[in-house]
Amino acid sequence: MGKFAESVVKFRWLIIITTLALTIVFGYQITNLKINSDLISSLPDDDPAASLYKKVGTQFGGNDMGMIVLETDDIFNAEVLQHVKQITDSIKITHGISTVTSLTNIIDIKNDNGGIDIGRLVDEYNLPNSKTQLDSLKAYVFSKDMYKGAIVSDDGTATLIMFTILNDADKQAVAKNVKEKIEALNLPEKLYFGGLPMMMNDISDLILADIIWLLPLVILLIALVLLLSFRSISGTILPLLTAGIAVVWTLGILVLSGFELTMVSNEIPIILLAVGSAYTIHVLNRINQTKDGSNKTNVTKALSYIVLPVFLAAATTAIGFASFIFGSYLTLIRDFGIFTSLGIAFSLLLSLTFVPAVIAALPANRKKENNKTGIEKKSLLSDKALKPLVSLLFKHPKYTLTAWGALIVLSIVGMSFIKTSVNMADYFKKDNPTRVSEDILQKKFGGSLPVFVVIKGDMQSPDVLKTMVKAQNYMKQFPDITTTQSVADLIQEMNDIMGEGKKIPDEKAKIEQLWFLLDGQEIMPQLVTSDRDEGIIQSKFASVESKSMTDFVKYMDEFVKENSTVDCEISVSGMPSVYNKLNKSLLQSQFSSLVLAILMVLLIVGIMMRSFKQGVYATIPIISTAAILFGFMGFAGISLDIVTVLVASITLGIGIDYSIHVISHYNHLLRETGDVNIAIEDAIIKGGKAVVINVISVAAGFLVLLFSQIVPLQNFGMLLALSMVGSGLGSLTLLPVILILADRKKQNIKS
Repeated sequence: MGKFAESVVKFRWLIIITTLALTIVFGYQITNLKINSDLISSLPDDDPAASLYKKVGTQFGGNDMGMIVLETDDIFNAEVLQHVKQITDSIKITHGISTVTSLTNIIDIKNDNGGIDIGRLVDEYNLPNSKTQLDSLKAYVFSKDMYKGAIVSDDGTATLIMFTILNDADKQAVAKNVKEKIEALNLPEKLYFGGLPMMMNDISDLILADIIWLLPLVILLIALVLLLSFRSISGTILPLLTAGIAVVWTLGILVLSGFELTMVSNEIPIILLAVGSAYTIHVLNRINQTKDGSNKTNVTKALSYIVLPVFLAAATTAIGFASFIFGSYLTLIRDFGIFTSLGIAFSLLLSLTFVPAVIAALPANRKKENNKTGIEKKSLLSDKALKPLVSLLFKHPKYTLTAWGALIVLSIVGMSFIKTSVNMADYFKKDNPTRVSEDILQKKFGGSLPVFVVIKGDMQSPDVLKTMVKAQNYMKQFPDITTTQSVADLIQEMNDIMGEGKKIPDEKAKIEQLWFLLDGQEIMPQLVTSDRDEGIIQSKFASVESKSMTDFVKYMDEFVKENSTVDCEISVSGMPSVYNKLNKSLLQSQFSSLVLAILMVLLIVGIMMRSFKQGVYATIPIISTAAILFGFMGFAGISLDIVTVLVASITLGIGIDYSIHVISHYNHLLRETGDVNIAIEDAIIKGGKAVVINVISVAAGFLVLLFSQIVPLQNFGMLLALSMVGSGLGSLTLLPVILILADRKKQNIKS
């Protein structure tokens, strides 16, 4: 360690210049940073739910369905119909659009003098404009199941324009283009934009907005905490500068590696600013406590001591994030683990090289300023908080341990109330236009989540089509399915017009005759493949509750099991299936990443401390904090989602730092004095200062997320801030109490 410290001081200018050069190179790459909020793409390619969903998109002209609701007093108005046509035509000519369906272009099957006329519900070039025509249209629409509640709301005050995006198109770009074009029409009716592509686009906008204004806020808040703590310019600027450079390097490499910012990795800059500054805080704290000579001498001596505990703290933090690489099912969480771990490594490297190099390069008269502002001086924190805490712990160690035990038991009760949520609508505040749109879609049109049932077989076979009808009727019995659409509906409608009843004909020849009339219709590629060997039932799911989606998947699995045959294979896809898979993966990710993080942290701390027992001691406070965190989530009603699922492992990785610094300080003093009580007291009073500063700065950084426009990020920030306070408190109370009681037990055995 001494040789390493001497090398840093010796090559200080080389380190400073190299760091600045790399920052410029990586900083330039950030200009190419892109945002990807597509949740489906985070599922592995070999995942059955994801692969079937993508297959539907490829075979049936796109699975990403956007929706626009036009709401007014009465849809059946000449001016309103004209506006619906404007929207429809505008979307049609948008690059990347596969299909558009609205009141002005939807298919209609009518009786034409004893024959069948397949055309449009209205003539788009001669829209109804008289009261008689409009009243007739209204009566006809409400007499047809395929229109009422599907394209026009039951109360006649809203109509739905649906569009699908080509499978290989940039979905976010297309959705953004559609929204901008429709808003530019300046129509007088209320417009609501919903569906997965629209939500993806809106989430991207929120992510960008958060980055633009939350990052400066984080920097300002952490700077304020550091200024009040160190009361020096260097103590304020260096931690932030180090963390900022780590952010630039990480994002630069992210771009160079071909990755994009996601709904999870957008947290990386804030996490690195909050956490990355911690290592510099500990380095500065130790340098300020070392006052035996010149800047270079002090840096060399302090660095020789602080390298091991800071390295250990960073290693365990990186492990907390790295656990997502091996323990997560979702690729966006894995990517988050990779680049956050990399950022932590950069923060460590910079705090042990760049920061000491800068301090060693400062003029000699800086030494006086450092002494004046050193953390060794008496402070309110030491005299009014840490010293009384030491007295309390030595006087009542068992009471302290009992209090922690009671809190953990209460938290275990709270864990039973935790729910999971993967619905993207939950990312928006209740008054957000996107959330309002989803509520409107759910209330008036049966939701926006697409459901697909794929039937593989001869689509002109009576048995296959009857199975399709049976599946549709079965689906409608589920409370959250209100409408369905398939080629079987069209065949039944045509058969009814021919006077045979609304049913599938028993003879294949009759079906072929009816099918001949459907060939070439714009809707057919959306419902059957060109080879007529696969068809699809399209529907929408009304609920956003995870339990409802899980129940629906089980419900449909039973139907598939009972009705799927070699000649008629049935499979179910859509957002309920995908969300259900995501839901299961959350629990899987939480368990595997948490267990992996605990084991790896315990192993590394034990090895570095050269004592498995001390590794256990250091880990107990952070595991207790994680338990309390889960309990709080349960009692507070905070769901486990793709963001909050990260909290526990991050807590382990970051929070263990505080215990490491306390126990390292304790071991150092114990070797010098041989007195456990002196070692514990000094570890709390001197090491505790850095811990408290660290807790406040990191927690403050995370609390800024409360101002995010994305709800899970608000919860994420609050939970991590709470976990920092809990783990810091655990390192200064629970850990010392364990050491005190262990020493007393040892003394009793000896006596």
